[in-house]
Amino acid sequence: MKKRTAVVFMAALAGALWVTGCGNGNGTSQEDSVEVSGEAEDGAQAEEDGAADAKTDQKTDQEAADEAAALIDAIYVQERTEETDSQCAAAKDAWDALTDAQKELVEGENADPDYFGRDTGDASKDDPRNQDEIGENEILAVSFGTSFNDSRAADIKGIEDALQEAYPDWSVRRAFTAQNIINHIQARDGEYIDNVEQALERAAANGVKNLVIQPTHLMRGAEYDELMEAVEAYQDQFETVKTAEPLLGEVGTDASVINEDKAAVAEAVTGEACKDAGYDSPNAAKEDGTAFVFLGHGTSHTAKVSYSQMQTQMSELGYDNVFIGTVEGEPEETACDAVVEAVSEAGYKKVVLRPLMVVAGDHANNDMAGEEEDSWLSMFQASGKFDSVDVQVTGLGQIEAIQKLYVQHTADVIGQ
Repeated sequence: MKKRTAVVFMAALAGALWVTGCGNGNGTSQEDSVEVSGEAEDGAQAEEDGAADAKTDQKTDQEAADEAAALIDAIYVQERTEETDSQCAAAKDAWDALTDAQKELVEGENADPDYFGRDTGDASKDDPRNQDEIGENEILAVSFGTSFNDSRAADIKGIEDALQEAYPDWSVRRAFTAQNIINHIQARDGEYIDNVEQALERAAANGVKNLVIQPTHLMRGAEYDELMEAVEAYQDQFETVKTAEPLLGEVGTDASVINEDKAAVAEAVTGEACKDAGYDSPNAAKEDGTAFVFLGHGTSHTAKVSYSQMQTQMSELGYDNVFIGTVEGEPEETACDAVVEAVSEAGYKKVVLRPLMVVAGDHANNDMAGEEEDSWLSMFQASGKFDSVDVQVTGLGQIEAIQKLYVQHTADVIGQ
């Protein structure tokens, strides 16, 4: 009896051992199963942690881009302060510290990847004309300014060089009225350009006696008025202060008022546009069904009548295929949709867009010739009314006849 009991017990024990050793019957023990399960959980956790890390990295990229954008927006202002120089340096340092991927994420009220990233040419070709040792006689060329390096050198410096060549006994110096542009150039290129107050302070500190202000503005608009207010505060710092006319001369009362300055500008820009388009004359372009649209900035200032006067001037010269437009659409007849209709109704199928601006800067490159759907190029093309729409991104300032007109305006006040 004891022997039978022992046999039964041994059989039961063997069965238990078989179950424990074979587990689920696929050759994996419970211990092995626990280990495999643990590895799977570890893998899932690692994948989850990796996704979290990627999300954290992306957030860090955006934060870095946002910080740079905030610093750029801080210098996109119209007032210079004691912190401006350090702010410009901080914005550039923050940009330089970004990766290429982070730079693409930069977006602010005015900041974008193009602020530092766009190639606008070689700044070293320009001359900020902020040197001291001016002497007793100074011609201060005052411009709105542009951050487009090649355009600044060709258009603004072109006018300044012409003035210096015409008056070798006078020192030509520069001032910009747009502080945000001054800051942009300083931060990106390390080029320091005076604003109007700085330039006037420099002139006074250098003992200038006779000061001539030559605005390179198109007309007597808001920028011109602000310039006159600034100069008024420094009248007693010099023996004589004289201000020459901007490009288009006196404004006049209505659209019918034209003058020699407007005629000279109309002939100069139309002649250059024809030459660049391959025509001998406006009539040759007209016979080929080509119209020229000259695009100005536009303004709500009363000086906006100057654009209407330029349209009158074109008609007086017989340039029936020349139309005047403005980025701001003021006056109303210069808005893009109005100009599109006018050109189409006149029967022209080919269009050439060109700036009626002293400098081919942001407005010319983006508002006129840009790829965005609201640029004039895009809107003319989208109208479906024309067989071809071309652009000439060239400022007035590099046209020799325009430079000579500024020289004449300076001569008019120097000779008084």
